[in-house]
Amino acid sequence: MQKRHALRDDQWDKIKEYLPGKQSDCGVTAKDNRLFIDAVMWIGKTGAPWRDLPESYGKWSSVHKRFIRWAKKGVWQMIFNTLAVDADTEWLMIDSTIVRAHQHSAGGKGAPPAVGGEI
Repeated sequence: MQKRHALRDDQWDKIKEYLPGKQSDCGVTAKDNRLFIDAVMWIGKTGAPWRDLPESYGKWSSVHKRFIRWAKKGVWQMIFNTLAVDADTEWLMIDSTIVRAHQHSAGGKGAPPAVGGEI
């Protein structure tokens, strides 16, 4: 059964060999990269603060520190680039019925006059 905030197996298979902390890497071996990525995805999808991370993912402070280390090393960019290659965007569409400008973006004090004179 697929968890809502987790990578699918096919996504995991594409990135797992490129992640730091493998047995063949120098330094400390990562405890569980997949659980860590699932924890970060949970934070991203729920918008919750790090302190609200469920204990099943590990200590929030350890997950946060590791997240920062991976960000500085560019690991998250590599994951994004790898998974974005096969993104199915055939039906992706954004138009004005979905995206709205803020009410104050229409101009106002100091805005240049409209082309063709005053409104």
